[in-house]
Amino acid sequence: MSTRDTARAAEPHRAPVTLRRARAADAPAVASIWAAGWRDGHLGQVPEELVAARTPESFAARAAGRVADTTVAEQGDTVAGFVMVRGDEVEQVYVGARHRGSGVAAALLAEAERRVAGSGHPVAWLAVVPGNARARRFYERSGWTDDGGFDYVATGIRVPCRRYTKHVGG
Repeated sequence: MSTRDTARAAEPHRAPVTLRRARAADAPAVASIWAAGWRDGHLGQVPEELVAARTPESFAARAAGRVADTTVAEQGDTVAGFVMVRGDEVEQVYVGARHRGSGVAAALLAEAERRVAGSGHPVAWLAVVPGNARARRFYERSGWTDDGGFDYVATGIRVPCRRYTKHVGG
């Protein structure tokens, strides 16, 4: 992004949502949001083997290694959430618990769609575990379609997921 994008938050008392490319210094905040959000959406929904592999240290290492394809959302001076895009996949979308419902997720997902389209892909896709009802409702409200089940391989572990897609360009 050449300029900082700003979207009004859904609640008037909240600060606007500002998006920017992640910097190395953002990795600890991203890791913290990612670890907490992952547990919220995945515990009881994925194989225990994957839960055991998702340690705080694993999120820290992954966040540090993914800075180049991460966009963060800020509200005020706080990193409120992030999105990671790789090719045509919206790989991670997470918002800190106290920022949920404030417009952060919608701003991040719109940015991910823009990035996928900007790389020449007409369709974006993402994976979500079937039991993550909150995420599934959000994607569906955002115009994404459930295209069916498939196994997503995470850390060498097969995870039953739903594939969501959205036409974003072309």
